[in-house]
Amino acid sequence: MSGYIMPGVLEIDTLLGGWERVTAGYLIEGPAPVLVETGSQSSVPVLLKALAEHGVAAEDLAGIAVTHIHLDHAGGVGDVTKVFPKADVYVHPRGARHLADPSRLISSAATVYGDALDTLYGRLEPTPPDRVKAVEDGEEIEVGGGRVLTVVHSPGHAKHHMALHDSDSGILFVGDSVGVQLPGAGPLRPATPPADFDLAQALDSLRRYSDRSPSALALAHYGLLPDEPGPALENAATVLQEWAGVATTAWHSGRDVEVALRQRFAGEIEALPPAERQRLKALNGIHSNAEGLKIWLASTAGAAGTPPADG
Repeated sequence: MSGYIMPGVLEIDTLLGGWERVTAGYLIEGPAPVLVETGSQSSVPVLLKALAEHGVAAEDLAGIAVTHIHLDHAGGVGDVTKVFPKADVYVHPRGARHLADPSRLISSAATVYGDALDTLYGRLEPTPPDRVKAVEDGEEIEVGGGRVLTVVHSPGHAKHHMALHDSDSGILFVGDSVGVQLPGAGPLRPATPPADFDLAQALDSLRRYSDRSPSALALAHYGLLPDEPGPALENAATVLQEWAGVATTAWHSGRDVEVALRQRFAGEIEALPPAERQRLKALNGIHSNAEGLKIWLASTAGAAGTPPADG
């Protein structure tokens, strides 16, 4: 399922796990079209079908940009580059080597996802190193006809996260850095997975987004946020600090962080219809957020137990 969300911006539902409106890719049209996010390896057939239906031939696609290298965003890169031989792959410098040699990334993902790695996400085929382009903050990716995507390095969710700001539509493609809000599945929730979530960096990235005054925010999970960008970014910061605050209080009182988060936020999930509850738990469960917050707390507190800043 795909459709235009603004002129020249095609949203593609990559149907992770067969679920609708969970993972999105975006085709930015122009003389040198660029695909933002491939989705997982398991989603590649859906993605390729959607591109073909919109007339994107093998020689047409000029670029593939991924906001970060987590498998639900970049797992299809290696397979997609085989189909589109002229497409360069744009990625944060910290993620570039993992696309060329994904062995360490796959090993880490197997630890996190277990059986779901193969049953839900798939793996990641290597991308030829000469096709991988590490892009710096502020660098522009040409779409043609004066249209560019400006790279905005945005660590916090992951060290290798970046957003892309479309000069024509004004849309800022924010990956997971603003959070997760699946249509019909409750309010915005933060995405704080292991292993390198950092609260201060995440909040700074949100401030940088606000400074750019985008016309809209496009999430990978899922679609355009319905709220105006300014209030939406303020809300994202508030929600992120609330989750981090609950985790921090539990950590310093010796309580289990995941239990504390469940007591405070599980109602947001349990109140949903069963189908919506299932897809949200699979993508953005409390366990994953708790693990990321615990690693952040441990790394920030240090041996002396200094309380981490809450932003």
